[in-house]
Amino acid sequence: MNINEKSKFLSKDWFISYGLIVLGCALFAVGDVMFVNPYRLAPGGTYGLANVFNTLWPWKISYYALCMDIPLLLIGTWILGPRFGAKTVVSTILIAVFIWILETTWGYAPVIHDGLIANPAPGALGFVPDYFLNTLISGVIYGLAIGMIFKSGATSGGSDVISMIINKYVHLSLGVLVLIVDSAITLTTFIAFKQIRLPIYSILLIFIESKVIDMVIDGIKTYKTMFIITDNYDAIRDIIINDLDRGGTCFRGKGLYQGVERDMIYSTVSRSEFVRLKQKIHKVDPDAFINVINSNEILGHGFKALPK
Repeated sequence: MNINEKSKFLSKDWFISYGLIVLGCALFAVGDVMFVNPYRLAPGGTYGLANVFNTLWPWKISYYALCMDIPLLLIGTWILGPRFGAKTVVSTILIAVFIWILETTWGYAPVIHDGLIANPAPGALGFVPDYFLNTLISGVIYGLAIGMIFKSGATSGGSDVISMIINKYVHLSLGVLVLIVDSAITLTTFIAFKQIRLPIYSILLIFIESKVIDMVIDGIKTYKTMFIITDNYDAIRDIIINDLDRGGTCFRGKGLYQGVERDMIYSTVSRSEFVRLKQKIHKVDPDAFINVINSNEILGHGFKALPK
């Protein structure tokens, strides 16, 4: 099943896809209103700016974000063409709706703190903050939320659209541009509140979020793809096939330095199998040369089935 492709209306894939969007948007709202905003963090995107504006000039976060997201989607469609699709529009609206509901009913009180302050000084936080724990949990919540949205085939709009527009005119990768745009947004917390720890914690939040997004999209399991150059091909082949019950492919190659032809084995194994194989190779051919590559997704026989 591949829910990133266009799903038939009201089909199983359609319900799964839009269910992920709804759940992801609701979770994003929880993370933003209950964890990020009370600590004056701005982890990139239009909602990062909206949180800063909300603290400086009290107005609902959802209103600020919609005032930025809707023009960005329109400008992005005009410049880039209809690249965003219905799912991105739905996710943009749903995030704003869920945030409006939470900020109307819950307010902007933090979930994590070390005690409340009865009469805080003007402009000060009304609680004793626990920045590290809050940042850790915020990153996990944001990562789960955005990972679900990405997995459905949608995007969260915002800084992604800005980066895509700049990417059309500047010779920089989209990933680098997203990092530049989000980093610039995190710096607004220092400009607004004169606290250097705020952009630092915001960048830490982005880092945690990115790792969780990868886990949601690619899964936790990681495989090791190995290229083994050896003079003892038969022994290592026997280990892979009989001890690990794995397969592989053998190539014949010539070394650049001495021009000697040697066998090279290409095989993919799990992390635990990699440890066992490495130990056994050391015993049968300690001079073997091994190149190891992390592989998040392996499709085919013996691994994950190819999507229909």
